[in-house]
Amino acid sequence: MNWKIEQARQKFSELISAAVVEPQLIYSQDQLVAAVVEAETFQEFLAWQQQHRQSSLADAFAQLRQLCAAENYTIEVPSRTDRPNPFVDNFRDISL
Repeated sequence: MNWKIEQARQKFSELISAAVVEPQLIYSQDQLVAAVVEAETFQEFLAWQQQHRQSSLADAFAQLRQLCAAENYTIEVPSRTDRPNPFVDNFRDISL
């Protein structure tokens, strides 16, 4: 069933009871703003979302740090050194 925000406020208990049967959609000025679903359905969605979550590069580095800590391994990062950059060198040679 579709509800307007004011209806949902006034008949909140009915809204919750109806959500057990099917999702209840709440609209504000003909625009969908919320959906009330049964708790079990929401838990299933959270499980699905977790399974389909794509890991990021930050997640990969976090896993690497955990593995290194578990193995007492340290990654030695070499100190930074400047390297030649022909673009910058040629840019400085151009007179305007």
